[in-house]
Amino acid sequence: MNPILPEPDVSSLYTPPPAGQLPPAGYSPPVVPQSTGIFQQIRQAVGQVFVGQEEVLNQVLAALLAGGHVLLEGKPGLGKTHLVLALSRTFGGSFRRIQFTPDLMPSDVCGHTLFDMTSGTFRVRRGPVFANLLLADEINRAPAKTQSALLEVMQETQVTIDGESHTLAPPFMTFATQNPIEQEGTYPLPEAQLDRFLLKVLIDYPDAANETWVVKAVSSRASGGGLSTSEVPQVCTPQDILAAQAEAAAVQAVEQVVDYAVKIVRATRQHSAISLGAGTRGAISLVRVAKAYALLEGRGYITPADVKRAVLPVLRHRVQLAPEIAISGQSVDDMLNSLIKTIEAPRV
Repeated sequence: MNPILPEPDVSSLYTPPPAGQLPPAGYSPPVVPQSTGIFQQIRQAVGQVFVGQEEVLNQVLAALLAGGHVLLEGKPGLGKTHLVLALSRTFGGSFRRIQFTPDLMPSDVCGHTLFDMTSGTFRVRRGPVFANLLLADEINRAPAKTQSALLEVMQETQVTIDGESHTLAPPFMTFATQNPIEQEGTYPLPEAQLDRFLLKVLIDYPDAANETWVVKAVSSRASGGGLSTSEVPQVCTPQDILAAQAEAAAVQAVEQVVDYAVKIVRATRQHSAISLGAGTRGAISLVRVAKAYALLEGRGYITPADVKRAVLPVLRHRVQLAPEIAISGQSVDDMLNSLIKTIEAPRV
């Protein structure tokens, strides 16, 4: 096993609520949760090979804490595969990658049965979905039939092969990537499948300083081998991740803050610039991710600021702009940012 990183100093991770926002009635700040320290170690370990994308890493860690799936969108060569592989190494989880292509079949994803000539019986050959972290690379290049093979897996964490259900070992998380530029020969994901993703995370180019550092680090290695994920240390176990997910679910969410999340989602259904608003799963996801953000900062309760921070990655793939707005050049993120400003945040 790789050496464990030194225990980080998490005494300063407790973050008080923003000015004017108080913790829930009867709440007293506990000792910083153990999960906060573990995820601080994970952040440090992944940051050794995934450089200059702090907010992307924060969103991915929040999704892992919330136990949801992530749709990664970004141009080629920005480290999407590197990120997922490095994350799996930090907790000793299994990792599988599927390159989606137009001729990929559902059985290539989930698995199939084979007749064993030796024993004279059928046996199950498990597909790559039987892993802790699954990377579905360029998911929109496969036809709808193959894309739908992931629906049961993502929703139920189980696979049905020839009528027999097989449960996946937790934790299980799907990362699906798609290229926002090249659309020829692609099959856009239907809304029902998009809604299965907890977050849609956008990866953009790093800033000049970080990009220079990466170029120097990679070019100094033989054959340009890159920042090797094999050097990422294991800092916890899958059981620690499951315990952290349970701790995140137990983070307090007072009624006023939950109501604030619901108001934001309901506003997307009434806005004249949005043709398709978010459903109830969107409001649930806002609260789940807000709880994860709170735990990452060492808090046992969520604030409206946590909800605001979660709005873009949680809702950007759950709403659609009206055609006349999309033609004008405005983005979904622009519209969501303007919508948030119209809803008063509670002072709890």
